[in-house]
Amino acid sequence: MTQMTALPTASAGHLRIPATLALGVALTVRALPACHRMRTRTALARATRFLPPAPGDRVVRVHAAVTACQPRWWPGQIDCKERALATVLATAFTGHSCHLVLGARTPPAAFHAWARAADGTPAGADEAGGADHPWTAVHTTP
Repeated sequence: MTQMTALPTASAGHLRIPATLALGVALTVRALPACHRMRTRTALARATRFLPPAPGDRVVRVHAAVTACQPRWWPGQIDCKERALATVLATAFTGHSCHLVLGARTPPAAFHAWARAADGTPAGADEAGGADHPWTAVHTTP
């Protein structure tokens, strides 16, 4: 379930370029045929596992930068899967790693994706009503 999120007005200047590049990669993955999207997202997230883990505050700042870099030309909302993958990739572009987490909840039944730092700090888990109906992680990339 996708819910509109407010775009931050400003982000850290040094995170804008990695966030924009990562969002471009995530949107390119979205253009793949549906049968290849999730496998490609998981493979890209796993490729970052050899980097040192990022602290939680860094992952949250990168996620804010990714959300702020949404291109104006993109038609509509960018889904949580693309924002989470872009957060993982932008964190990797800065020399660190974090986890891509896919989760679900009931009731109401819904699916969501977010990034999580090695210390357990989530980035993007509060979207789509995550504060009042917590998400349960179903799959986490190493």
